[in-house]
Amino acid sequence: MATVELTRHLHSFFPALAEREITVQGATVAEVVRELEQLAPGLEFYLCDELGRLRRHVNVFVDEERVADRQRLSDAVGPGSRVLIMQALSGG
Repeated sequence: MATVELTRHLHSFFPALAEREITVQGATVAEVVRELEQLAPGLEFYLCDELGRLRRHVNVFVDEERVADRQRLSDAVGPGSRVLIMQALSGG
């Protein structure tokens, strides 16, 4: 199972995922995102657009490597992988 970490900002939108260890099964980033959607409905659409591509303000890292396939999310996720999901914040 992969361990998923979210930035604290995402916890404010998805409190069901806050303050707990998140582990999911999935061989690709797309599968991990689908599993996360089961735990926190709405998260998948927050991370991905209508075509399933990562939104511009979202970055995903698997074992400290930024995912290369932002279109299909086909990057491999191993059973002991650490997946970090970050959202860029902006303001003025």
